[in-house]
Formats: sequence, C-alpha cells, structure tokens
Amino acid sequence: MSLPFVDKVQECARFIQARMTVQPVVGMITGTGLSDTLTDLQVLQVFPYAGLPHFPRATVDSHKGCLVQGTLNGRNILVFQGRIHLYEGYSSQLVTFPVRLLQALGVPMLILTNAAGGINLDFSAGDIMLIQDHINLTGQNPLVGPNEDAFGLRFPDMTRVYVPDLRACAVGVAAQENIQLHAGVYAGLLGPSLETPAETRYLKNIGADAVGFSTVMEAIAGVHAGMKILGLSLITNINNPYAPEQTTLEAVVGTAAKASEKLNRIIAGVVEQID
Repeated sequence: MSLPFVDKVQECARFIQARMTVQPVVGMITGTGLSDTLTDLQVLQVFPYAGLPHFPRATVDSHKGCLVQGTLNGRNILVFQGRIHLYEGYSSQLVTFPVRLLQALGVPMLILTNAAGGINLDFSAGDIMLIQDHINLTGQNPLVGPNEDAFGLRFPDMTRVYVPDLRACAVGVAAQENIQLHAGVYAGLLGPSLETPAETRYLKNIGADAVGFSTVMEAIAGVHAGMKILGLSLITNINNPYAPEQTTLEAVVGTAAKASEKLNRIIAGVVEQID
C-alpha cells in the first residue's frame, strides 16, 4: 500500500536530517541550464535525487538531478540542481516535493530561479527579471484535493507571493554589483511546446513580461508552507509575436550558462544579508 504524500516527504526529510550536520536557512530550486549557477557555493555534500526516498526523478538533460548541501556567504543552504516539471508527466503535488521537503526540514526561505522567454520587448537575452507576481496558466494547482493541515491553511492568501523585502534586497544587491535587474510578471504554462505568436500576444495583453514552464506550482506550495519567496527569471530569448524567431533548448541552455554569473552575484548578495 502506497504511503500518503506527507509521509513520503517526512521519510525523505528524516533521511536527509540523519546526514546533515547544520541547519539550512535557505532552499533554492534551479531552472533550465542553471544547475551550476552558484559558483560561490561551498559544497558540503551531494545527494543524487535517485538516492533520496520517494523523490521524483528529473528527466530533462539540462537539470542535474542532485540536492546539494553547502554554504554561501556563511549561510547554510540546500540547492536543488534541477527541478520537476508538470510537462514531464508528474502531478502538481509531486512537482512541489522539493518545497515540501524544505518545509519538513524547517527551511524558512525559498529562492526560485528559471529560464524564461521574454515577452516584454524592453528585455534582451541574458537579462534577469525579478518576479513581482505570476499568472498561473497551467490549469493545475498543487493544493487541489483534501488539505493537509500539517502543510498549511486551506485557502492561502496569494497577494504577496514574492515578498517585498526580499525583492528590495535583490534590487539593492543588483545596484551594488552594477547589474541591470528588470522587474515583471511571470506567466507559467504547462509546456513543453513553446508559445505560438498568438499565444505570445495574449500573454502580453494580460500583463506578462516573461513566460516559462515552472516556478508557479512551487511558489503556491511555498506560500502554503509559510515560506518567504524570492523569484528570479533569466531571460534566455525574446518572444516577439510580430517578428517570431525559432529557438531551441540548446540555445536556451547556452544563454542561461553565459548569464548565470550575474544571477550568482545577486543570489549570493541576498543570502549574505539574511538575518
């Protein structure tokens, strides 16, 4: 008989806790091509997803599939190198397994990164967008079904998903590092097919500045868990519906790799300022 989801999370958490020597204060989930973003991370130990009890497998080549425990600017951090996506066939609940694991481990802060297509034509490939808000267009929600009271409230408020003080901190760090940091709204789609020009026009009309296939499920679960969330999108290509250009996963990964150093400096600076 299969264990309930909450029991699977707790069993995985106990497995990790038995092997950790320090309490992490930050958790981070990396996006496509961004597994090695934190070049300043001092690695303490690595847990391949395949060795973690009940943990879903990352099936996308550009996602390493490892949980790394380390320190960043003196703060203890857990980094999920690669995420789980709806388009891989996983349920919205399983997509949020990393978030629930962080919650079970007592981690209060969540950093979400992703590779995204730019809809705002003021953006350029390689830019970074601070997520101010999101639009859930996946048609799914990880909170559907009976509420698990141990996880959070039945109806979590979503008016301040990406908390203002963390966003302000990121803006300040970017200014100090002389990095241009845009701000905008992220639209989360199911994927994996990329957007048609008509879909891009629609997204632009409803207020989206960037689009991707992740982040939203994790953010909802993070809010449900009472975590403070910072979201950052690395813009890998520009979706101009009036002059559409084809793109590939290889191109997205290449752009992400080239620009990830800027993302590293922003995240390292924010983590350094955590109380």
